[in-house]
Amino acid sequence: MTGTDVQKEAEDSGPSGYAAARLRLLTEETRSGPPRRAALAELTDDWLTGLFAAGAEGLRGASLVAVGGYGRGELSPRSDLDLLLLHDGSDTKAVAALADRLWYPVWDLGLDLDHSVRTPVEARKTAGEDLKVQLGLLDARHIAGDLGLTAGLRTAVLADWRNQAPKRLPELQELCAERAERQGELQYLLEPDLKEARGGLRDATALRAVAASWLADAPREGLADARRRLLDVRDALHLATGRATDRLALQEQDQVAAELGLLDADTLLRQVYEAARLVSYASDVTWREVGRVLRSRAVRPRLRAMLGGGKPVTERSPLAEGVVEQDGEVVLARAARPERDPVLALRAAAAAAQAGLPLSLHAVRRMAAATRPVPTPWPAEAREQLVTLLGSGRPTVEVWEALEAEGLITRLLPDWERVRCRPQRNAVHLWTVDRHLIETAVQASEFTRRVSRPDLLLVAALLHDIGKGWPGDHSVAGEIIAKDVAARIGFDRHDVAVVATLVRHHLLLVETATRRDLEDPATVRSVAEAVGSQGTLELLHALTEADALATGPAAWSSWRGSLVADLVKRVSAVLAGDAPDDPEEGAPTAEQERLALEAAATGSPVLALRAQTEPPAGQEPSGDPEPLGVELLIAVPDQPHVLPAVAGVLAMHRLTVRTAELRSLTLPDGVDGSVLLLDWRVAAEYGSLPQAARLRADLVRALDGSLDIAGRLAERDAAYPRRRGVVAPPPRVSVHPAASRLATVIEVRSQDAPGLLFRIGRALEDASVQVRSAHVSTLGANAVDAFYVTGPEGAPLPEDEAASVARKLEETLRG
Repeated sequence: MTGTDVQKEAEDSGPSGYAAARLRLLTEETRSGPPRRAALAELTDDWLTGLFAAGAEGLRGASLVAVGGYGRGELSPRSDLDLLLLHDGSDTKAVAALADRLWYPVWDLGLDLDHSVRTPVEARKTAGEDLKVQLGLLDARHIAGDLGLTAGLRTAVLADWRNQAPKRLPELQELCAERAERQGELQYLLEPDLKEARGGLRDATALRAVAASWLADAPREGLADARRRLLDVRDALHLATGRATDRLALQEQDQVAAELGLLDADTLLRQVYEAARLVSYASDVTWREVGRVLRSRAVRPRLRAMLGGGKPVTERSPLAEGVVEQDGEVVLARAARPERDPVLALRAAAAAAQAGLPLSLHAVRRMAAATRPVPTPWPAEAREQLVTLLGSGRPTVEVWEALEAEGLITRLLPDWERVRCRPQRNAVHLWTVDRHLIETAVQASEFTRRVSRPDLLLVAALLHDIGKGWPGDHSVAGEIIAKDVAARIGFDRHDVAVVATLVRHHLLLVETATRRDLEDPATVRSVAEAVGSQGTLELLHALTEADALATGPAAWSSWRGSLVADLVKRVSAVLAGDAPDDPEEGAPTAEQERLALEAAATGSPVLALRAQTEPPAGQEPSGDPEPLGVELLIAVPDQPHVLPAVAGVLAMHRLTVRTAELRSLTLPDGVDGSVLLLDWRVAAEYGSLPQAARLRADLVRALDGSLDIAGRLAERDAAYPRRRGVVAPPPRVSVHPAASRLATVIEVRSQDAPGLLFRIGRALEDASVQVRSAHVSTLGANAVDAFYVTGPEGAPLPEDEAASVARKLEETLRG
């Protein structure tokens, strides 16, 4: 029977004919999805048109209007009918009788009905008072009766909506936020509500309403398909359950998957999650644009008055090379060239996360379209920017999702595709696999002060469950993938091995602590053998806690934490004896000795600035992490204030210190005096490097006291607005008394920031200690610095004095 035959049967046979035709339509295997929804709406239109014609004989000034989902022509098998009987108020008694002739047949068939009887004035008044009514009327569609009456209402409602948009859209956004808080995020729920959860059908409808306001519009690519997919799943759910439900319960997922011709329930959930993620991202972008437009409208009159009616100039504040902040978003600088800069996407993402700002949709799409692949292995800057992004805390999530929405994540990390939107059928887990990995990195960012290699911790957090996209034990599979990924992003062999060990054994500590007898020496020895070193144990402890906290509230407790800490203490005792001795300081190179002799002869600083991307000719790679930026060698006659002076000058010139070493150099026999040698790796925050001559001139002035570094840095900070940015973990300063026999080792772990090393150096100078050597490294956004200090007589500090220096230094950095 054709669709026309079905409709004719419904028209000829009344309610029972409509019911039979409806049933036949819903059981047709050849029709599903949008065609079936449209056919069901058309069938229902024809039936209601017949009811209206029979009941409205002789009545003028009335029409039957479909609103909401029915107005959009999207009837799912068990959808309710949203109907408005519109009239001009001239014959209310006849209209009431017509309403009975319409509503009762619908109820008799057991269909849910949402109905109202109003004049156009009443409809507009109710819409003005009730946002949900207004949203329904935006999709008003004429079914029967006076077409002019319906068209007039549609025109008036749309005009009202556009006129009131500055007031109603914030109300709609708040409604969406409240619903999301109540229902959760569709893209992560095991039993999601397809309509009410964030990223569901309600949000898709809200985006249509925003577009109708002409104030802003959603990113349209893929949005219609995502909405269609969610509607298809709801159709299958209605047919599988026979109920008007939107909740995709666990026990019904296999049946719904079969109804849609999908492999299994996991495939079904993954499709739902992908659709919901697209709707959620479109919502984020759209509401951000709404806020921007409304702020612009509020500010524009004042700016015009101040500027004499001229067009206001948009302020652009630099964040990194090729990246600026504009109007509350991170955008590309005008000079940025994505096609020539393969690291730009990571640099922009890291800058956005560090500033706590969203990446603009235009910037992400431009980078996705034009950016070349990152070379393999990644250059050091790309790796550093990834670590910075992962270590940025909560803002990482939004920035990561923006990159993922445009396919940039899977281009950077192809193995990500297997875990993307992958459900976890475990009540303990709150998130899909991919979001759990990002959440683990967010949690791990809180523990970067606890470990000496925060970069390895953050990358291991990102990869620890990457094996869940493969068959078998996910830890075993993950170890293989982690080795490949870590090598691809440029870690050396030692670091690759550490990351692989962390991924392979990320469940080892918690499973051993909660399931084994810790009094049994064999238990502790087996863990020590698996871990291998104190450094890896430290990282594994932090990863274990971050993983559990990112799983859900049931996965971690103070009891579990105490058991794991006890195990770590016992394993650390077994691994004891690996404590580092004094740092080995090799003989100076020919260039270092030349600079030192020149500094001793002239009594003033001497420096050399050069690119350093590969080992010098004839020298094998050291296996150390690839240095970043350029090498800066400085030789200075031994004197006070060298460390803060050099650090301050570099901060003034917007040079980021990636690694730094300071040591006293022994001069050849017959040469008087002592020289301090500083071997640093620096990179420009943005722009080009300053001239070496200018750096030297400023350093001379800093050492003789004629350059007020602190004042200059304070003036620069005051000139730029303070961004909300990332709330970083507080700095941590500790003393390692057993690390050296000749000096006291003070270790600083802190968020990297302009002028940080200057502040540390000045604080140590104020404490009247001498810096015998310094070893500074910046890993992503984290600084891990060790200072070997002595008292004025050159001996290690007494224990209480060392503790006092560390405490004062930490207070200075916290302030």
